[in-house]
Amino acid sequence: MIDDAEARRIRNDFPILNQQVNGSSLVYLDSGATSQNPLCVLEAEQEFYEQRNAAVHRGAHMLAVSATDAFENARETVAGFINAGMDEVVWTSNATEAINLVAYAFSNASAGRGGDAASRFVLGPGDELVVTEMEHHANLIPWQELAFRTGATLRYIPVDDAGALRLDEAEQIIGPRTKVVAFTHASNVLGTINPVDTLVRLAREAGAAVVLDACQSVPHMAVDVKALDVDFAAFSGHKMLGPTGIGVLYGKAELLNAMPPFLTGGSMITTVTMEKADYLPSPQRFEAGTQRISQAVALAAAVDYLRETGMDRIHAWEAELGQRLVAGLEAIDGVRVLGPAAGAERIGLAAFDVDGVHAHDVGQFLDDKGIAVRVGHHCAQPLHRRLGLVATTRASTYLYNTTDDVDAFLDAVAGVRPFFGAN
Repeated sequence: MIDDAEARRIRNDFPILNQQVNGSSLVYLDSGATSQNPLCVLEAEQEFYEQRNAAVHRGAHMLAVSATDAFENARETVAGFINAGMDEVVWTSNATEAINLVAYAFSNASAGRGGDAASRFVLGPGDELVVTEMEHHANLIPWQELAFRTGATLRYIPVDDAGALRLDEAEQIIGPRTKVVAFTHASNVLGTINPVDTLVRLAREAGAAVVLDACQSVPHMAVDVKALDVDFAAFSGHKMLGPTGIGVLYGKAELLNAMPPFLTGGSMITTVTMEKADYLPSPQRFEAGTQRISQAVALAAAVDYLRETGMDRIHAWEAELGQRLVAGLEAIDGVRVLGPAAGAERIGLAAFDVDGVHAHDVGQFLDDKGIAVRVGHHCAQPLHRRLGLVATTRASTYLYNTTDDVDAFLDAVAGVRPFFGAN
């Protein structure tokens, strides 16, 4: 497992973390929103532009070949990281686009596109899509819209008062009418790691496709998409030490090759006439237009950095930091922590409510001390509403955080209510 000494060494690889904020050393606890970039990632993107910049899959000149090799080598690196085939990794702008890609491909199939191969994706009145009450909006609204476009019904698995999924109700909700089961691997609010095996089993029994939001899992733990047996998974580069503007859709090859495309245009076709077009197989059929080339190369550098550090070691360290966060917050009067209590499994983040003080005021108080956290509903309004809250403050850790970071944060939170006269 990583320890404080190694975390401090790792921190030195991240130039942005070595700065002062409001006269204090920066304590960055907002990696659940966007992680920082090690120098090797910044250099990988710069090196691409300095040495290889050209359009991929289009030119026969030396730079185009070099750019294409770098682009596809990046795909191979990311595919290996999650135990997928190269033809099962589609580049997107972010995880939100990846999930929308699947939802729109399903609605295109429902509109008659894709022929017999796509018939399994056709939806209509009487069909059901199932999500959970803890979903990020990016894994909720695309399915709401898909239901609207096709006449299917959207249902959700509720959470209990502690925020845990009601698996007893899931067994009743997922059934013969279910066509899609979409859920988060790890909650960006609760820190909960959901039982993928149970939900996949229920989906398989119903013959439904499984879509996994892996944004808070792939960056923080070893994820094997084959072992999980999900049909699709989405994650974002900027949450795993990579740049913004790059995301990944994993899909089983046989499903991707049966799906009609979402975006159309250049680089995703075989033959075009004035009347129709024929499309390339996956992944190119979903990568129309000029691609996120330098971002893919930089994401591969981030994956190499994570792999070299060791995902099991990262997960263990963040779990320790997460437990320290929760135990410390639970010990502060007037603080309510969402999600599993101290001692229960969670990823290294904690969202909390301070009695009598709005989350935005908490965040400003912490920022004045150089501590960066997230405030708001974290793109999960239905979950906050279910738990009786409008907004919370969230601290999220990564491999470059130390126990000193957590302790500085806890020290500051202990001073919130006295400062605002909420005692």
